[in-house]
Amino acid sequence: MSRPVRFPVSCEVAYDYLVAPDNRAAWQSSLKGVDDVLGEDGVVGQSWIDLTTAGVKPRMELTDADRPYRWSERGTWGRFSAILTLTFTPVVGGPAGADAQCEVAASMEVRATGPFKPVGLVVNRLAPLAVRSDLKRAAAILGS
Repeated sequence: MSRPVRFPVSCEVAYDYLVAPDNRAAWQSSLKGVDDVLGEDGVVGQSWIDLTTAGVKPRMELTDADRPYRWSERGTWGRFSAILTLTFTPVVGGPAGADAQCEVAASMEVRATGPFKPVGLVVNRLAPLAVRSDLKRAAAILGS
């Protein structure tokens, strides 16, 4: 699990923003947009296609949703699959009257088969940095 990112909003607000596919392109640096969204935001089974800047179009599916504590998604494309889980923790002990805050931590695993297996291993080493950077972007958006 990566070092958590502090969000200047409650777990509920952060969760609802991050889980919605239509918000993804605003905070995920690798996305141009999403397409073919099926199902309700935050409901297990919702799926969509990520339109990435690299031209890869993984089919994504929400596989776990426990609002506002945790959600997981799985993406598949060709010989690759990835699982991302975000965990939301309220920040307690702030000054009286302070706005709600939370921390969001991510865990991610990328798998590849066949000749692409070494690529999957490299992506697993780099992905946590990219995900954490994207979460910082989302926190900034929600804080503005």
